[in-house]
Amino acid sequence: MLLSVEDLDVSFDTGDGRLHAVRGISFELDRGETLGVVGESGSGKSVSTQSMVGLSSGAIVTGRALFEGRDLLTMGDADLRSIRGREIGMVFQDPLSSLHPQYRVGAQIAEAIRTHEPTSPKLMRSRVIDVLDEVGIPNPDKRVDDYPHQFSGGMRQRVMIGLALALRPSLLIADEPTTALDVTVQKQLLELMNSLQREHGTAILMITHDLGVVAGVADRVLTMYAGRIVERGSRTDVLARPHHPYTRGLLASVPRVGSQRTVLQSIPGNPPSLLVEQPGCPFASRCTFARDECLHGFPDEKRIGPGHGSACVLPAEHAGPVVLPALPETAHAAAAGDDLIARVEDVRITFPGARKGVLGLKAETVVAVDGVSLDIPRGGTLGIVGESGSGKSTLARALTGLIPLTSGRVEFEGRDITGLRGADRRALRRNVQMVFQDPYGSLNQQRRVGSIIADPLVIHGVNDGKGLRAKVQELMELVGLNPEHYNRFPAEFSGGQRQRIGIARALALNPKLVVCDEPVSALDVSIQAQILNLLGSLQDELGLTYVFIAHDLAVVEHIADTVAVMHRGVIVEHGTVDEIYRSPQQEYTRALLAAAPHVDTALEPGDTFAKGVGG
Repeated sequence: MLLSVEDLDVSFDTGDGRLHAVRGISFELDRGETLGVVGESGSGKSVSTQSMVGLSSGAIVTGRALFEGRDLLTMGDADLRSIRGREIGMVFQDPLSSLHPQYRVGAQIAEAIRTHEPTSPKLMRSRVIDVLDEVGIPNPDKRVDDYPHQFSGGMRQRVMIGLALALRPSLLIADEPTTALDVTVQKQLLELMNSLQREHGTAILMITHDLGVVAGVADRVLTMYAGRIVERGSRTDVLARPHHPYTRGLLASVPRVGSQRTVLQSIPGNPPSLLVEQPGCPFASRCTFARDECLHGFPDEKRIGPGHGSACVLPAEHAGPVVLPALPETAHAAAAGDDLIARVEDVRITFPGARKGVLGLKAETVVAVDGVSLDIPRGGTLGIVGESGSGKSTLARALTGLIPLTSGRVEFEGRDITGLRGADRRALRRNVQMVFQDPYGSLNQQRRVGSIIADPLVIHGVNDGKGLRAKVQELMELVGLNPEHYNRFPAEFSGGQRQRIGIARALALNPKLVVCDEPVSALDVSIQAQILNLLGSLQDELGLTYVFIAHDLAVVEHIADTVAVMHRGVIVEHGTVDEIYRSPQQEYTRALLAAAPHVDTALEPGDTFAKGVGG
């Protein structure tokens, strides 16, 4: 046994009272094993592991965390520093903020090694180059002297993995290591971690809200909710035959490749406040199976099968495949005929390269979009997929008139919008709106949400006979927000609610075309399902046309009618969802589909995720 956690309890003193983040969890991890920890944001996944290794500032921690027989929770700072890096490595979600921007990557890896194993400078450089080579950095002898900003996101994460594994630790804690990465880069990194695990016998504690990632790498899975472990078992037990309603709710929220015509079953409500002590099951308020006994005490963990436990009062027979109800035949039907709302014709967009040398000579021009042509049918959804840097977001901004074209033209309702200026460009904004990826960064944190949503109405002088406040509250209600929260600030809303604010703002002027640029990539699976269902219902109700950009292929399949695959600024394949996902013609498209993580990989032969009417 490498790690044994017993009754771990973590809380923080805040201005609002004692926040109880982790409530008496216990689990074990063997050498060479991968344990996946899943749950929504705020469930206690990250804080439980960070508190064990002394990285949660101000945490009040009790219990035991025995690592190779030594209790991490009773160690002093010096002893923990000697273990971190040498025996326990950590990979964090955002490598750009985890790596120091002013130090070369080789120097940062060397510092981690030198802290525990003093080595001569010559041998150290050779060792660092070997580390970079092992994690797949091309030309490691040259890249060793580069800074973090000179690497792509995937390459920076490789550097982080190399830094974490440089001293061959017994345990690797990977905290959301692939969340913001493209499917191909994500697959490469997971394969890299698996190969290093096989070679060095490293145990991995994988923390993630991506159930597809867990299905592909974990031996066992823990589901956490409100600081507690609510279900545990083998990968197949938890992901293919879940018992706890929360685990089942997470799985029903995940779009799957091959399940376009199903309804995502988002979990109603929100997680409970961790500032409030609740006597019963914390999931009871969101659970359709809740009973009176659920309100009076947290259920004991019951045995569902060998190694499979669930903290729920439901009988063991409740475990089984998740059922995904089918969409009505008329829902999200592709727009028919030749009625186009927009058209892109041979669009090329370039940017000047960075200046180099003492004379400030220009580098080669960067070609972001290279001769793209697309038709966008009215009332349908065009999905655009591809890796980072393929030109997806640049093309989206060209569609909305936010960036100029180098050549080509963009038409909206038969009119060339390429050269619009002044009042004409402002008029276009009424019909073409955008929903951005980061709902926090795209909202002014100093303004109340009512005024944020009202901005388009004020700027365009829209007055439909209703008061401004009434119109904004109507929009809030349309996207599922409480109209009474009109005067709150963005920070007082959850991530999913902030994305709803962005959608309400985009819909304020009754646009005809909405461009969604990675609108759900940073959200938990349940909140993601809520937003996807919301977009679908709004499209049916308001007759909207969407251009939907994402790196998650299952999400695009779920919402789109037609799909364009972009690679290095060009469209390499374009067709209906069935054509792209069932019979892709291009090798690049096949590579993207093969790299996409699937929850279904947790299934054993003969198992299926049921589809059809059910819960």
